[in-house]
Amino acid sequence: MVLSHGGEPWRSTGPVERRTTEQVREPVPDGPSRAAARRADRRAARITGGAQELDQRLTDLLRGGLAATDRPDYGLWEETAARMVDAQAPGLAGRVRELESVPASGSGWPARLLEECALLHLLDSAWLGLDRLPGPLAATVRTRVGLTGTAEGPAVRDHWSVLAQYDIPEGRIVTRRIWLHGRASGRIALLLSYGAPGRAPARALPVGTVLDAEVTTYPGGGRLRAELGARFGEPAVTTAPPPGGTTADALAAYGHALRDDPWLDAWPVTLRDVIPAPSGDGWCVVGAADGSALPVAPSALSRPGLWKLVALSGGGPLTVFGECGHRGFDPLAAWCPEAPDGVGASTAVALV
Repeated sequence: MVLSHGGEPWRSTGPVERRTTEQVREPVPDGPSRAAARRADRRAARITGGAQELDQRLTDLLRGGLAATDRPDYGLWEETAARMVDAQAPGLAGRVRELESVPASGSGWPARLLEECALLHLLDSAWLGLDRLPGPLAATVRTRVGLTGTAEGPAVRDHWSVLAQYDIPEGRIVTRRIWLHGRASGRIALLLSYGAPGRAPARALPVGTVLDAEVTTYPGGGRLRAELGARFGEPAVTTAPPPGGTTADALAAYGHALRDDPWLDAWPVTLRDVIPAPSGDGWCVVGAADGSALPVAPSALSRPGLWKLVALSGGGPLTVFGECGHRGFDPLAAWCPEAPDGVGASTAVALV
């Protein structure tokens, strides 16, 4: 075929035309993605350097003994935490800062400090050997050192009951934790949101409401953390507590979760038919059927929610949702028992 171009005949050739088309259709290198990969590599290298430095500092601490950490002017923790921030490992920095309060935690603090140092050493060693870990554990380690991933996997649509909502100050940032329970799936999901300095997190879900919504989980950490997706309809009020178990069931669930995340402080559990009761200098929750007990976590003893729990119980059994860990059980919400005629169950009562 002959075409005219600028007054001169020009013959097109099929093979040349096909090669030109193929060249146009070749994928263009993804600049932003490659730049993001380079940034991720640089951050990983900085975290590795921080983990190596932390490992050396822990070694020096144990070689010199723990007695010096009890001095009021002891500054290793804050200095080390600052170094971890410089290394872009906020998870390591947070765990280092937690060590600062251990010497002031009362009798037996050296043993507790040694335990926490061992867990911190396990975490930085896990990062340094990340390529040798199974996929799920590697994802947990990334999360623990402070690398934020993205929610993945299929979204789960369910009617999600809001079990608890509370805020934790973390430096100048406030972290809001919201626990959800899926009625059909039986899954527990944790929503995290953050407030800028001087501001509370924007997301607020009242305890006792139920949402028809989609939830997508994040990798690692027992796949508890999730992202709230599309919602369908308006929130409703629920009077039904989630299914629960005994104190023995709670301890077994926490122990099982530790296999996937050795740095897990607590696991969400629902206890059925338990009674709050004084125990020595503290409190515990006692199973009405078998008499087994869980101590209430020290952090909950000074909160008004404990006395609210005692008042709701009135000496009788009730359902309590909370976090069960090595420090004890932290009650977050409670449901009064049903009336004698089987109706009239109350809505969830927030304890934080």
